Amino acid sequence: MLKTMKWVGATGAAIFAALPAFAQEAAEAAAEGAAAATAAVADGPIKAPTVEQMAGMVDKGDTTWTLISSALVLLMSIPALALFYGGLVRTKNMLSLLMQVFMIVSVAALVWVSYGYSLAFTSGGPFIGGFSKAFLAGVDATTLAATFSNNVYIPEYAFVVFQMTFACITPALIVGAFAERIKFTPLIIFTVLWLTFAYFPIAHMVWYWAGPDFLPDAPTDYGLLWGMGALDFAGGTVVHINAGIAGLVGCLIVGKRIGYGKEATPPHSLTMTMIGASLLWVGWFGFNAGSNLEANGLAALAFINTFVATAAAAVAWCIIEQFHHGKPSLLGAVTGAVAGLVAITPASGFAAPMTSILLGFAASAVCYLFVAVVKNKLKYDDTLDVFGVHGIGGIVGAIGTGIVADPALGGQGFFDYTVFPAVPGTYDMAAQVITQIKAVGITVVWTGVVSAVLFYALKFTLGLRPSEEAEREGLDLSEHGERAYNY
Repeated sequence: MLKTMKWVGATGAAIFAALPAFAQEAAEAAAEGAAAATAAVADGPIKAPTVEQMAGMVDKGDTTWTLISSALVLLMSIPALALFYGGLVRTKNMLSLLMQVFMIVSVAALVWVSYGYSLAFTSGGPFIGGFSKAFLAGVDATTLAATFSNNVYIPEYAFVVFQMTFACITPALIVGAFAERIKFTPLIIFTVLWLTFAYFPIAHMVWYWAGPDFLPDAPTDYGLLWGMGALDFAGGTVVHINAGIAGLVGCLIVGKRIGYGKEATPPHSLTMTMIGASLLWVGWFGFNAGSNLEANGLAALAFINTFVATAAAAVAWCIIEQFHHGKPSLLGAVTGAVAGLVAITPASGFAAPMTSILLGFAASAVCYLFVAVVKNKLKYDDTLDVFGVHGIGGIVGAIGTGIVADPALGGQGFFDYTVFPAVPGTYDMAAQVITQIKAVGITVVWTGVVSAVLFYALKFTLGLRPSEEAEREGLDLSEHGERAYNY
């Protein structure tokens, strides 16, 4: 026994004595790798870097900002959007609205990691990717994703989770268009199908490309709208027009609420709506500034543009209300703010602060026209103005991006990634606006057709609406057997 203890003690002592040597060797190897990467970068950008070279091109600040932005975008869905929408419906439907948003986020997250990420962000064709990364195959803590700068990368998991939050909030936006009159189960089925056939293809068309270090050698590896040169910094087409048009189609096919235009349907809690809108504003900084994927000056630009465009839109809405109705309202202020957030989304990383203010003013005025005038004239029941704010605001912002991005107006222009390293491209405002209009048109037609097919298919199979009795009782009890308030 004594001999054994002596042997163990001697072996342990030898191991502990060797640890500093091993640690020193590991440190020296890491230092050599970092030095090699630094030296290579010092000699100039590396075209099509290897995985080992990419590992030396990751900055912890970029990674941190992307992860924080992901949390901020999740905040936009739950609790922000849930409270914003929930406060606008009647008391008897508050809980159902919260449940719809909460479960759409949950389901969309699972769909995203199962096959959505792969369809949106892998090579395939101009319209959709493939299944090479289904169930996150080949993605781990060592794989990397490109940013918009040569030789700058972030962990692929960070990119996956950031884009996942966009896929979660977009279908949740749609439910506001037919709030208070939709059955829960068909809505969840619609969410899965709509993500598959509308969101993932449009996300691929707008945002997929080979990356700045690889595109020169793979000149056709991009989505349709990216290849056309359409500018969409954070989701004017992918998120807002996509959701807004789907909402319009949905509210037309589902039909009007019982008593629409005859019975009063005031918001049950503008306090909650204001809290939700404020949280949306805070979360939107992750949405827009996070879309830069790097913690640098462009992220700061997107941040300030998001701030001032929103402020301008809120002020504009209140001024218009003052002239139109004789007094400004809180509901108008928060609606204007959301319209400004929507409009600046595609332009946030391209515009200058002063032109962002003008875009916010313009979007607020156009959205007000659709919410307060056009909807009443055409008598469609877009309950929470999803089309009027997100659809129209997204269209104004997407087309306006072609104007405010012009360097002659202080904009950032665009980079030509077909050469290495990337260089600023020659900006033609008229041509860019035409490209933006084409991108808007393709998005409207794609999501409009897909949404109509899905809504009609569910309408004639499972049914979309609850019975008249259930709708009058409220969806809280009829769909979920509980109330938001028990007093």
